[in-house]
Amino acid sequence: MSSILDSSMSNKSLARSIVGTDPEVLKDIYIEDINIVTWQRKLSHLIADACESVMNSNTALQISQIVTPQDAYSTVNELLGASKMSELLSKDISELVDMFCCLFGLNRTGLRLSVLNSAMCPKFHVDRVPCRLITTYHGIATEWLPHHAADRSKLGHGSKGMPDDQSGLFNTLEDIEQLHQGEVALLKGESWEGNQGAGLIHRSPQLIDQTNRLILTLDFIDE
Repeated sequence: MSSILDSSMSNKSLARSIVGTDPEVLKDIYIEDINIVTWQRKLSHLIADACESVMNSNTALQISQIVTPQDAYSTVNELLGASKMSELLSKDISELVDMFCCLFGLNRTGLRLSVLNSAMCPKFHVDRVPCRLITTYHGIATEWLPHHAADRSKLGHGSKGMPDDQSGLFNTLEDIEQLHQGEVALLKGESWEGNQGAGLIHRSPQLIDQTNRLILTLDFIDE
């Protein structure tokens, strides 16, 4: 396969990813040429243990709720069973809800918290949303493709039914980037104003050794 890179591209157009160890980095999602920002946080042992406990007691967990910064903690904690461990996880989730809503000036957000035992979206795709927060509390995390490393004509029907590694979407497996457990990422979608044709390309990872994932997403809600 020939290279997807256009030698005429500027360095600015290639620089669509920003990472940082401080949550303040999430503000960089407002930079025009950025389509993914990653806060490289490490989960504390307490939160990691809480995730294990919640997963063990809720093996088929599927929470989908509209929450506000004010009620996120109580809503999630009640749905998780109001245990000591669920309180720890609910507090962390409520803090992310508060950050997400504050960052984008939202009164509420669509929250999904799920235990997954298979790849939910196994093929690379883009989301028709303005922006999505995603974090994997347990297990392997989301895979994504840098903007410059993908041939977008091979997405969706353009793949002609072929697997991602055969469709020509990317050159080599080394092009694929991956988030890590605990990291918080903002994924700019196709509906972000001015970001048409540059929504972050991503997919769910294939699970190995029957290890489940605990994943949280936050989305914009139409008012």
